[in-house]
Order: sequence, then structure tokens, then C-alpha cells
Amino acid sequence: MNNHIALFPGSFDPITIGHIDIINRSIDLFDKIIIAVGVNAQKKNYFTLEMRLKWLHEIFQVHEKIEITNYEGLTVNFCKEKNAQFILRGLRNTIDFEYEKTIAALNRSVEDSIETIFVMTAPEYSHINSTIVRELIRYKGKFDHLVPACVMRDAMQQ
Repeated sequence: MNNHIALFPGSFDPITIGHIDIINRSIDLFDKIIIAVGVNAQKKNYFTLEMRLKWLHEIFQVHEKIEITNYEGLTVNFCKEKNAQFILRGLRNTIDFEYEKTIAALNRSVEDSIETIFVMTAPEYSHINSTIVRELIRYKGKFDHLVPACVMRDAMQQ
């Protein structure tokens, strides 16, 4: 029997309630979801990799079908390493769609056995993105309604 494994890649810098919504709504679609924090040496993250992994473990510890990890390199190569047949991506709007469509086509040209699955963000979360959340954290704006409690707790100590 073929397990349906999806990789949900991202920087999760920080994870938001929008990310959590996509994962929770997708959990029944797959036998396993691997939440994979991508490490890019050229990108300066606001939160450490360790902190982002800690949050993911804290949020999803009760889900037996979720694995938390990190990776470097091409997402499709990591999918093959993890035997994931799907890449899970959330879409907030048409701008996300155009960007993600291009990445999906590129991934498919590199590895045609891996499908990208798009899940639309729930309307009440479509305005949330990690970049805006980081700015709110940096400049002491109100962000508690955009992130899980563990992010709020640790971000306040930054």
C-alpha cells in the first residue's frame, strides 16, 4: 500500500495561525505531513532555527501523523529523501498563486513524480503573513491574534 506523504516546506519565521489552519485542514488528506523548515544560508531569519522547530514541536506534538524536521537544498530532493509524493502549499491570494504556480512548474520539471497540492487559506486568515508579523514584533505592534500562544510567549522575550 502506498502511503500518501506530503511535505509542507517553509521558513515559519514565525509560524502563524494561517500556517496552522492549512496544516489542520490538510491532515486528513494525507497519511503523514512532514513540516520542514527550510534552511537557506543566504536568508537572514528573525528567529533561530531551534526556536522555530521548538514551536512546531510544541504546536503539533499531539498529532501522530505530523513529523517536524529541517532541511537544506532543493525541496524536491528532500521530498525524494523522505518518500513524500506531494508538496503542500497554502494560497492566500492570486499573487501567492502566481508565485507558487511558477515554483510548482519548476519542481515538476526537476522531478515529475512529485505533485504540488494547493490549499486555499481560510478567508479570515488571508491577510496574515510572516513578514508582516515579524514587523509587528520588531516594532512592538499588536500581533497576539496572528500567532499561536507559544510564539507570542517567546517573541515577547526577544
